[in-house]
Amino acid sequence: MPKYNNNERKWMTPSKRAKGYAAERKSKVHMRGKDEGKELDSYNQGLRSGYLLCQSDHAGAYKYHEAIKAGKSKEEARKISKIKGKAK
Repeated sequence: MPKYNNNERKWMTPSKRAKGYAAERKSKVHMRGKDEGKELDSYNQGLRSGYLLCQSDHAGAYKYHEAIKAGKSKEEARKISKIKGKAK
């Protein structure tokens, strides 16, 4: 089993995630990732219905825009936005 690094925030633009989740919720099937084509289990149905990841998405977007305002390049801002907790 591969080891995952959960130290990096995996955020998307909130509206993009919502559109993808709505499509998956309607079809009741995973549309991307390692489980693509498999039926959604009850946890993943709840995840998509409840949109539980929106806080992380909004935090990442906020950090990205703050870094851009501070004069960072897009690449630097993207890296900063993926850091969980306070950026150093």
